Amino acid sequence: MATPATIVFDLDGTLADTSGDLLAAANACLAAYGPGACLTEADAGTALRGGRAMLRLGLGRIAEVDEREVDRLYPSLLDAYAGAIAVHTRLYPGAMEAIAALKSDGHTVAICTNKPEGLARVLLTELGVISEFASLIGADTLPVRKPDPEPLREAVRRANGDPARACLIGDSDTDRITARAAGMPSVLVTFGPSGEDMAALAPEALLHRYDDLPATVARLWS
Repeated sequence: MATPATIVFDLDGTLADTSGDLLAAANACLAAYGPGACLTEADAGTALRGGRAMLRLGLGRIAEVDEREVDRLYPSLLDAYAGAIAVHTRLYPGAMEAIAALKSDGHTVAICTNKPEGLARVLLTELGVISEFASLIGADTLPVRKPDPEPLREAVRRANGDPARACLIGDSDTDRITARAAGMPSVLVTFGPSGEDMAALAPEALLHRYDDLPATVARLWS
């Protein structure tokens, strides 16, 4: 059995493709501004960067972005998303099988996401997998969020792990920066909307499919 480690996962764009439901929530808010502000599947990469990023993109297509308008619309976006959080969202193929294999190897798994904690809990519950994770840290669990390293370290600690023996599985420059700041290796997935950009971030490893994750994790400490 491998020496136990804590494997921390980002959620949006890493464990699950949440872009469809995020885009739908944003469009519910942007519809009042006309079709020019609405987002499409081509905007999935922006969706996975969060609600405010989507609002800025949509509003910016019709006028100069007013951050006060973004702030005004954001609670409505969260309400729309909470009401239809798992209509289109799907776990990436092989994700939970890989997690089962990691746990069989003695590792612990956790979540560190910039999605609000309450929404993350609802989503993971809807997907039927929340019990698989030893801890969950969201954007509002602590006073700081990624790329500050403290949420990642806290996810490890709440999973009864050691931050010196942990890694982050993610899909963005935010995840890469967070892991580096925490002194942890990162594995970035290439199957999300921004997958072709991950190699340039020089993570400790790239992940092309979840089937390869247990072996990839083993190599981090070989």
